[in-house]
Amino acid sequence: MDISKSPLLQNKFSVARLAEDFFWVGGSIVASPRWKIGHFVERCMSSMQTGTQMIKLRGGSKGLVRFYYLDDHRSCIRWRPSRKNEKAKISIDSIQEVCEGKQSEIFQRYADGSFDPNCCFSIYYGDHMESLDLVSSSAEEARTWITGLKYLMAGISDEDSLSKRQRTRDQYPSCAAWDNILQYSLLFLNSRSMWLKQTFDEADKNGDGSLSISEVLQLMHKLNVNLPRQKVKQMFKEADTDDNQGTLDFEEFCAFYKMMSTRRDLYLLMLTYSNHKDYLDTDDLKRFLETEQKMTNVTKEHCLEIISKFEPCLENKKQGALGIDGFTNYMRSPSGDIFNPEHYQVNQDMSYPLSHYFITSSHNTYLMGDQLMSQSRVDMYAWVLQSGCRCVEVDCWDGPDGEPIVHHGYTLTSKILFKDVIETINKYAFIKNEYPVILSIENHCSIVQQKKMAQYLTEILGDKLDLSSVHSDDSTKLPSPASLKGKILVKGKKLPANISDDAEEGEVSDEDSADEIDDDCKLMNGDASANRKRVENIAKKKLDSLIKESKIRDCEDPNNFTVSTLPSSGKVGLKSDSKKSKLEDDVESGEDFSASKRHSRSLMGSFSKRKKKGTKLKKASSLEEGEDDSDSQGNLARSSIHYSRVNRQKKTMKLSRALSDLVKYTKSVGIHDVETEISSSWQVSSFSETKAHQILQQKPAQYLRFNQHQLSRIYPSSYRVDSSNYNPQPFWNAGCQLVALNYQSEGRMLQLNRAKFSANGNCGYVLKPNCMCQGVFNPNSEDPLPGQLKKQLVLRIISGQQLPKPRDSMLGDRGEIIDPFVEVEVIGLPVDCFKEQTRVVDDNGFNPMWEETLVFTVHMPEIALIRFLVWDHDPIGRDFIGQRTIAFSSMMPGYRHVYLEGIEEASIFVHVAINDICGKV
Repeated sequence: MDISKSPLLQNKFSVARLAEDFFWVGGSIVASPRWKIGHFVERCMSSMQTGTQMIKLRGGSKGLVRFYYLDDHRSCIRWRPSRKNEKAKISIDSIQEVCEGKQSEIFQRYADGSFDPNCCFSIYYGDHMESLDLVSSSAEEARTWITGLKYLMAGISDEDSLSKRQRTRDQYPSCAAWDNILQYSLLFLNSRSMWLKQTFDEADKNGDGSLSISEVLQLMHKLNVNLPRQKVKQMFKEADTDDNQGTLDFEEFCAFYKMMSTRRDLYLLMLTYSNHKDYLDTDDLKRFLETEQKMTNVTKEHCLEIISKFEPCLENKKQGALGIDGFTNYMRSPSGDIFNPEHYQVNQDMSYPLSHYFITSSHNTYLMGDQLMSQSRVDMYAWVLQSGCRCVEVDCWDGPDGEPIVHHGYTLTSKILFKDVIETINKYAFIKNEYPVILSIENHCSIVQQKKMAQYLTEILGDKLDLSSVHSDDSTKLPSPASLKGKILVKGKKLPANISDDAEEGEVSDEDSADEIDDDCKLMNGDASANRKRVENIAKKKLDSLIKESKIRDCEDPNNFTVSTLPSSGKVGLKSDSKKSKLEDDVESGEDFSASKRHSRSLMGSFSKRKKKGTKLKKASSLEEGEDDSDSQGNLARSSIHYSRVNRQKKTMKLSRALSDLVKYTKSVGIHDVETEISSSWQVSSFSETKAHQILQQKPAQYLRFNQHQLSRIYPSSYRVDSSNYNPQPFWNAGCQLVALNYQSEGRMLQLNRAKFSANGNCGYVLKPNCMCQGVFNPNSEDPLPGQLKKQLVLRIISGQQLPKPRDSMLGDRGEIIDPFVEVEVIGLPVDCFKEQTRVVDDNGFNPMWEETLVFTVHMPEIALIRFLVWDHDPIGRDFIGQRTIAFSSMMPGYRHVYLEGIEEASIFVHVAINDICGKV
């Protein structure tokens, strides 16, 4: 076919013009009535599948010309040429955001005028928002890709999927939770078929479009299926129904897979409610949903809708019957997920004072890696805010040319402009939700540059800073998140009331600063590498000492401080070392291992091996262009020594009136004695994790009462120079609202944080239990709330599905079939923290059966988290496979699947029962 004569290319301009008649609002499509949306979707997809030649930008000066196209199944973006061959792809499911124009940090490295902004766009994908930055030959092509990708991200790949989605909305306009279930379920069915096709393609080693028996046997081993070879051959023969005997095409492979994956546990469950029929009719299904799944007001129409969505057999659909395949589809869809679908939206009362909420918070938000040498990036604010964080930190220092800068003082972290940070916050603060953002300002600037900061805050943020419409004049009570929607609160120092109104500046205490870097951790004058080694050694010894003294608890791994951080340059999300030890992978997942398996290098060794490359960036990325290392060290040394002398001489600093006036409800104050009566709630006290831990041990009940009236912010120890995270749960137990974590360091602690804030639509605010907002109790007590009903969690761990080999398995897919077991951990008040595990199932990762019951008592379920972990047992210990952490309050009762985070198709099947119990346990 002559591509140049294709009507698709001839109409490319009209397709792009058509896109201009559509705009994207919160995941919904709004269209001009003169166009049929479904027709547009199809033409947009076709254009992307035909492909486009574009320039991929990198960190260097040269871009790469590549041909990008959407694959046949509309499940991933591919490109050529590439040394990765078939692995050169980005799955649609992994795409987090598509941004128009020259917004990413990579684009900022190129001079103005290098590219037409209308031809530029960035695709952010993966858990850590890696970016693919592209330049098309025309604005029309860029618009087609941007619009098409947004359709795909919404699960709309053709006219049929769009109409199904619209029909679902029309039929259930008042049921948001059910609407969400059906939308996610449609996406699930689509992604499942895509997964099967991808599995088939990867098993087709010679690329002939069919699988031989030997290729199927290899695939079985890869999928952790341990069936007798004769049984596999028998199923292969039954599925091989066409004229081409001896091989399976894709349709035959699907039939084979269906035979292989029919689940005994679900089949027996179906028989229980169908009176031993091979299907569930609407009455059977209604009884199952009400009895087991604890659903109320289930109608026949609801059951028919489930059958219509999930039953693949047309005859069954006509008869209103749900067979085993349809029942399996339903139970493995989001409808059968353990997570409560109502919690995908805000579901809590948002009208209480701010002090009544846990607020998700970030520490040193701008950093991409460690606290000493890593890059500062404005992109981090965009990523963190869009992930749900509502309190970000900005460390401000005097910069050249009168422009305040943001970086980690007394270190060699790179510098970014304060103005660029505020512009980024302004742009991304309320894209995902409208609840207030707290801007935690650490101010180290002169009066002149403080005024510049105030000017930028006022000009850029505008009405977002205007609190005149918030009716809360009672200083003993903070306003609510609902009353502060769309507002940004500046947290910082404030001039005392006794200073004259005419004064443009005044002195305030500098002892209330959360300037958390210890003198031992400052990089002073001299050789940077020698200084760094000294700081790392001191930090490691101090951190070891703090752990032994129990001043720092629950580190990611107390014998190894290497954690997964974002890279120092290039894309977000790549690991900082290309060669990772097995233990580093273990630590990255946040799991603890026995001492016999801890032989990896420490953080300090990995730090000193990292290259010290000075990246030349434009102003939005870094201000270090033109400075060599010696200049940077000299400037750093001079500023460090000067500041230290000033601090030793006096404990005050000058504060600009203009900056002070921007602070209202979130005034930074010194650490109060938690037993002292609080005169005003419009203030925030900052505690290092070590100080907060000390208070929690000595005065837990008083600390909880203190947090009922004002905000507390907890930040990591200055000795965590590796950007590792502490356990946030003990501080949540005491009612601390702003428990700040290093978002660049993925691991167990961030998994806990994500689970907690997922319980309220990931809006960044979670309401504290009523007993934490009034009254007093000791969270460390063995019976913290005597007389109050407790919950008994009964978990029946039934089976697992498609559990992969551990990612650090030495032989990869060729290794032995796994021997899995499940561990369940309750994390909450100290009295509630407990672990239980199942037995080990030998040689079965595809569908292991446990059928074991684990029982837990939970005193305060409102703050408890439940963590499901899957391990592979081996002779010397265990290897981590995957995990899922969920808030107790977000768990659905009944038969549920627990999908492992970040592992496609892998899950465990459980039965959840929650009972009330009273009295002592």
